[in-house]
Amino acid sequence: MRTIKINKLEDTVRFKNQILIWAQQFEDVVWLDSNNYEQKYSNYDAVLAVDAFTGIQTDYHQGFEKLKEYQTNVNDWIFGYLTYDLKNDVEVLESNNFDGLQFPDLYFFQPKKLFLFKGDQVEIQYLKVVYDELEEDLKNIGHCEEVRRSNLTNATNNIKIKLRIHKDEYFEKVNNMLDHMHRGYIYEANFCQEFYAQDTVINPIETYLKLNSISKPPFASFVKLQDKYVLSASPERYIKKDKQSIISQPIKGTAKRSINVYEDEVLKFNLLKDEKERSENIMIVDLVRNDLSKTALKGTVRVEELCEIYTFDQVHQMISTVTSKVEAQTHPVDIIKSTFPMGSMTGAPKISAMHIIEDLEETKRGVYSGAIGYFSPTGDFDFNVVIRTILYNQTKKYVSYSVGGAITAKSNPLKEYEECLVKAKAMREVLEG
Repeated sequence: MRTIKINKLEDTVRFKNQILIWAQQFEDVVWLDSNNYEQKYSNYDAVLAVDAFTGIQTDYHQGFEKLKEYQTNVNDWIFGYLTYDLKNDVEVLESNNFDGLQFPDLYFFQPKKLFLFKGDQVEIQYLKVVYDELEEDLKNIGHCEEVRRSNLTNATNNIKIKLRIHKDEYFEKVNNMLDHMHRGYIYEANFCQEFYAQDTVINPIETYLKLNSISKPPFASFVKLQDKYVLSASPERYIKKDKQSIISQPIKGTAKRSINVYEDEVLKFNLLKDEKERSENIMIVDLVRNDLSKTALKGTVRVEELCEIYTFDQVHQMISTVTSKVEAQTHPVDIIKSTFPMGSMTGAPKISAMHIIEDLEETKRGVYSGAIGYFSPTGDFDFNVVIRTILYNQTKKYVSYSVGGAITAKSNPLKEYEECLVKAKAMREVLEG
């Protein structure tokens, strides 16, 4: 079905930059980049999928069933996203909040052209219908002008970011959520707020490259669906399937970085010892264990890492790793459906938390706090959590990014608000200059 060619790269960084510029001619693009972040569970350093041969776009209604049918029938590589609002397909829930972006709830495509990066090599897989274009494509990629880092860092945009929820209202809503906790309805919930700009034009690829250069996260992604763009600097893996092994790596717990080495180590140590952050993380680990157990072989759910501290360019994060084993015949889409939406972006108990979140938030989450990734022809998959992400509807000239934090009974509304600003820093810097 696909013809494969392996090319050795003289300058991987340059080629990656050029191929991203080259990809902008296509209507359907998914780029996934680990930024060479060292991690235990990794198949590729980067992946580019372009030019849809087949595809699926749908709302949440029977979304997972439609995806299952599509993935089974295509039986090839497919790339795309799942929005948070597919929760309405899994449980009796609704999404009635304001939506300035208007993205489809679910979107996947089978690329004609696929590039898999590992070390100094790129494995090129073209569907036979376009294989005769490969050599010409490589020539054109080589002629693409790189986007210079100096151009990115000096660019300032005349963009005015607005808040969907203002500070006092945020405090009011967090206190409302704490009230739900004190009454015993939930014990943790992820509460998010939107920052947005209207009548705004951005250059999506330059914006993505700038965001990525600031953050260098292990689960970065650039998605183009015609006039809709996802520019993501996500540090978080949602879920991965490698043969019969399932891996989920929830993040809960954030601390800012310092340019002072000693102070940076103190911030890292304080995060490790922070009781509230640890309790947040452990609650979500319990939820993920429960979710994975729905498809796991008996006795195979394991917590491999609990509350480990990982350091990124912008922040320190507390990450846990939960694994399980599934039967070989378990359908990959069923594994995702049984764990969706991810625990780190919902709360516990999950359904109660999602009801309360919907009631208190002002914006439909859409792609934000959903997942971007791929299915391989063998039924393996890898998906990130869509956080630290700029969303852009080019036709509507609407730019949006959301940030959130886990609220627990020990939460201080002011500290939660300040944590949101830390998480929003890179996106704001990129957009406002």
